[in-house]
Amino acid sequence: MAEIYSIFLYSSLFLALFFEVFLLITYLEVREEIKLEDLMLAKGPKSFPSVTVIVPCFNEGETVVATVKSILNLSYPKGKLFVTIVDDGSTDNTWRVINKFKHHPQVKLLRKENEGSKHTAVNLALLDVTTDLVGCLDADSFVTPEALRKIVPYFDDETVMAVTPSIKIHEPKGVLQYIQKTEYSWSIFLRRMLSSLGALYVTPGPFSIFRTRVFRELGNYKHAHFTEDMEMAMRMQKNHYRIVNSHSAHVYTVAPNKLKALVKQRVRWSYGFLNNAIDYRAVFFNKKYGHFGMFIMPIATLSAVTSLAMVSRVLVNLASNLWHSLVRFQAVGFSGKFSMPSFDWYFLNTGVMPIVTITALALTILILFFSIRMAEGKFKFSKGLFYYLFLYAFLTPLWLVQSIFKTIFRRQISWR
Repeated sequence: MAEIYSIFLYSSLFLALFFEVFLLITYLEVREEIKLEDLMLAKGPKSFPSVTVIVPCFNEGETVVATVKSILNLSYPKGKLFVTIVDDGSTDNTWRVINKFKHHPQVKLLRKENEGSKHTAVNLALLDVTTDLVGCLDADSFVTPEALRKIVPYFDDETVMAVTPSIKIHEPKGVLQYIQKTEYSWSIFLRRMLSSLGALYVTPGPFSIFRTRVFRELGNYKHAHFTEDMEMAMRMQKNHYRIVNSHSAHVYTVAPNKLKALVKQRVRWSYGFLNNAIDYRAVFFNKKYGHFGMFIMPIATLSAVTSLAMVSRVLVNLASNLWHSLVRFQAVGFSGKFSMPSFDWYFLNTGVMPIVTITALALTILILFFSIRMAEGKFKFSKGLFYYLFLYAFLTPLWLVQSIFKTIFRRQISWR
């Protein structure tokens, strides 16, 4: 049994190392492409297609006004920009709050009974959309004034069917939100690399913009295990609809600040990914789907399990060291003598596992460096990075274990 675990652990580490090297090589290859994109975006769009932004909201009375105002303040021709707000059966003051926009010429208000999932609210709004482009913005998110101008130029290419933004944490406070800030920087880097590979597997709810005909041709959102944005991206990939990422189109979202809320959100995301991956298993190792099918989907699915293996190894080693310390204390007591730690090259562990682990950690730090520089424009060491490096790995099992368990035993999850 121990040998099987060791083989699995070695495989997990080498898989992580391989993926990190792959990402770094991809980054080195697309740097010129990113520079050309920045020049294109600096010139602005060739034309201004009409755009509808859908804002589904359930009990978002505290944030929805700021969300809608951020859309209306976009640097975009007013006659080409429209907003549809859908109150999805809120039980708070959301309907009363959004009624302040009822006479606004760019805004339409809709109201419906809550059906337990956000996609029904978005689908209701999609029925009346007549603009060239359509997107969604969660009612706890906010767009920067230039965000749409950083997305629209990509649609000058007729092959592009959807563009995803870069999502950041809005005004982080506390350890958990600072961890998420660094995590979202990593996601910005990852999505930009996947974009160049044609392998994006999620079109995030906050401000992903589509050609409207995508929904007319492929159908509207589905339930999709409460992660309709993942399912839509996978459906598009399966039908060879091109999705790209605009790393300079910034959207801010309010992150969970309590552990319980964070775990619930991540269980939904992880569970949704695993179950959508099962639904779209036909793309796995299928040459027709390029990097998306041959590499990204299989490795993303495996990473849920391999991450647990690597974290469990750390926890087991930590528990073992604590146990040995306790036994030594019981045997000899507390001596009260302290000495500075010393280092001797003779005792340096040169085994495969330590070398691979240290290499993987070094590459992780290097990727985080590039991620933060891409997200913020420059690298700056922050407490969020410190928290992420030392705490994030111990948080992930809290949702990975649950999502894997619920997937294996076909347990249901809830949206809220």
